[in-house]
Formats: sequence, C-alpha cells, structure tokens
Amino acid sequence: MTAERLVIIGGDAAGMSAASQARRLKGPGELSITAFERGHFTSYSACGIPYWVSGDVTDRDDLVARTPEEHRARDIDLRTRTEVTEIDVAGRRVRALDRDSGEAYWSAFDKLVIATGARPVRPELPGMDAAGVHGVQTLDDGQALLDTLDRTEGRRAVVVGAGYIGVEMAEAMLKRGFEVTVLNRGEQPMATLDPDMGRLVHDAMDGLGITTVNGAEVTGIGTGPDGRVAEVVTAGASYPADVVVLGIGVEPETALARAAGLPLGPHGGLLTDLSMRVAGHENIWAGGDCVEVLDLVAGHTRHIALGTHANKHGQIIGSNVGGGYGTFPGVVGTAVSKVCDLEIARTGLREKDARAVGLRYVTATIESTSRAGYYPDARPMTVKMLAEYRTGRLLGVQIVGREGAGKRVDVAAVALTARMTVEQMTALDLGYAPPFSPVWDPVLVAARKAVSVLRKAGTA
Repeated sequence: MTAERLVIIGGDAAGMSAASQARRLKGPGELSITAFERGHFTSYSACGIPYWVSGDVTDRDDLVARTPEEHRARDIDLRTRTEVTEIDVAGRRVRALDRDSGEAYWSAFDKLVIATGARPVRPELPGMDAAGVHGVQTLDDGQALLDTLDRTEGRRAVVVGAGYIGVEMAEAMLKRGFEVTVLNRGEQPMATLDPDMGRLVHDAMDGLGITTVNGAEVTGIGTGPDGRVAEVVTAGASYPADVVVLGIGVEPETALARAAGLPLGPHGGLLTDLSMRVAGHENIWAGGDCVEVLDLVAGHTRHIALGTHANKHGQIIGSNVGGGYGTFPGVVGTAVSKVCDLEIARTGLREKDARAVGLRYVTATIESTSRAGYYPDARPMTVKMLAEYRTGRLLGVQIVGREGAGKRVDVAAVALTARMTVEQMTALDLGYAPPFSPVWDPVLVAARKAVSVLRKAGTA
C-alpha cells in the first residue's frame, strides 16, 4: 500500500499541531508528512515574544514547544528555511525554495494543509524599510529586534500602534530602559475596546511613564546619514527614535492562496467549513492566523490571530486528515493582555460591532475590586457589559483593572457561548472567598446593573 502524501505549509502552531495529530492517528506506512517552514524555528509561542524582548523570559528556547529535531524524530519530514512559492491546486503539488541552497523543486501531495500564519502590517510609507524599524511576528523577528537593541546607544523607542502588540511591546521597551512613545491613529489605545474603556488604558500607560499620542497618523520614517531610523513623522509632528517597533496589527498571510485561486473572505483570510477544510476543495485544509473564523455573536466571519485558535485548528485538521473527525464551531472574540500591572480583557461585541450588525443594546459599567474590599491588596477594576435591548442576551464584556481582573473575562466568554441573558448570569454559582472575590463577583455586579438598565428601559 502506498502511503498518502500530506504536505503542510507552515511550521508553527496550526501546521505542526496538524502534523502531530495526524501522525498519532496514522503511521508512516499509511501517511507520509512533509512540512515546509521558511524560518529557523517551529512550534513556538509568538505570543511570548514581547516577554522575551522585555527580559521576563530569559531564554528564547523557552518559547519553543517542540524543535525541528523533535518533529523529525516522529517521522515528520520537516524542512526549515524552505519557502513554498506556489500552490498548483489542479496538479496537487507545491513548489518549494530552499532559502540556503537556492534549490527549487516541486513536491506532490494528496492532502494539503495551509498554515501560513499572518504578517505584521507594514504600511508602504517612506523609510519603513530603514534599519532599526522592526515588526514582531516570528522568533526571527524577535531576535532581530534584540540584536538592534544591543547595538543601539540611544534610548528612545517609538511604538507605532496601540493594539495588543503595541501595548505589549511598549511595556517591553520600558522594561529595557527605553523612553517610550506610542503613536496611535485611533481615538484611544486598544481599539478592541470601546473608547471609554480605552481611556482607562491610556491613563494607566501615562502613569507608567509611557507617552501615548492619539490621533497620530504616521506619514513616514526619517533616517540619519547612516541610513538608520532617526525619527517617526506624523501629519502634525515628528518624534525622535533610535528604534521603531511596528505594533499596527497583522494581516492573514494568504498571497499563496490568493494566487492559487482559493476562496478568501472580506478580511483576506481563507474561508473554511467547520472541519477547517477550505471551501470547495476536498483535499485542502487551512488553519491558524491565515483563516477567517465565524463570530458566534455577530454571525459573520472575522480574522483573529491567536495561538489558542491556531492550536485548536491544527488538532481538528490533524484529526480529519488522519481519519478521525473534528469541528471548530467559531469564536466569541475573547482576548486578554497587559501593560505592566494593568490587565486588559474583552469578549464579544463592542458598541460599534453591535451597531454594525443592527443590534440594539444597553450598556452597564461598574467599578469593583478583585477581592473583598477589606482583604489586603484588593485591586480596582472596571467592567463594562453590553446586553441586547429586548432579549437581555449578553453581547459583550470589557474589563480593565489590576491583578485578578483579566481572566474574569472567561466567565463572560462561557456565557456568550451559551447565549445566556444577563439575568441568567446573575444566578451563576461562582467561587467566592475574600482572597479571591467580593461576595458579588465584579462580572455579576455588571450583569445585575445591566438587568436594572433593561428594566428601566421597559425591556426586562
């Protein structure tokens, strides 16, 4: 019996999770697995890169879950420093380029997994390719940034963008002893929050010594005589910089898929069915940061680049390729981050999201503490909740606070998935003891207030 040929493009979370799961289900005699990775590293935590840059994680290898050698020991033909440059869908083959030797060749497949990830947004502006300007998406990117920091004598860092990557890299630069300026084109930092909650993040960043400039549209990067970055220029000002970190966000890396004629969604990500099979293609799967997923609250697809989703996608793909069965129903948009001791979390819809899909809603915002108020080190937090106007269905939650705030968003994520109303949430049996929570957990206090708002509006 000839073994089926599985080819995987991408050697990080989704790709190698798929490879590993498929190998668990089928041996080398049944399934040959070839994986192509254009970088040096595999199966690593991209989410941990800011903490490696900051020094919180001291060793790069601590971010690597499984090395290329470990994958190869499991009968996976993993080829690093090899970039796939073309997908021939009709011919069931991919063209690969060995970036070290320059050799190019075709590799045939019976089943294909596309796990090409995402790429940092890098606007086409003057100076964006100057030395000292860094995106941070891969371990190679992180190493390049650290090499720059070690060589840079000046101590002025400018972070462009104030989303998750931006605020995390701002913290990293601060911990490295840099004077940090964050340039944000939006109204407030963290556009994944409503502006009133983003304002809390802005205030906290100012308190940490990070200068945040909102409404700052970057128009270019100025360089010195040596060609290195010297300043970041906006429409109204310029900001001296010895190093620039791009934290504008990421886009699905789907140029290969687009060129091959595979279906893409409105955000540029590959479209798949529940089994992560590419729409309209029986033997091609896709997962991780290069796909769009169903938003279970809004009812349409979104692009969300998170390692949690990528690993789940890989497990599901590997099961389906290996003869089992799995599905990925969708997401509710849960994310958590921090800048120094400030924790930032959200799930579900923002106000603008609810308006965009035609939902009427009410909001409730409360202030509470992470522990019983009388217990030592009780820390403040603000919780904002959205509920559907007539039904009372939970639509979204945002949390900004200190230690103990962020992971409370998980309660809301479960409630969203279960399509609970805010009134049903008030009866949730959550754990209580003074060191962990007030008698009424802050999420439940917000739910109670949302119920009150609904009743005043005559809808509950």
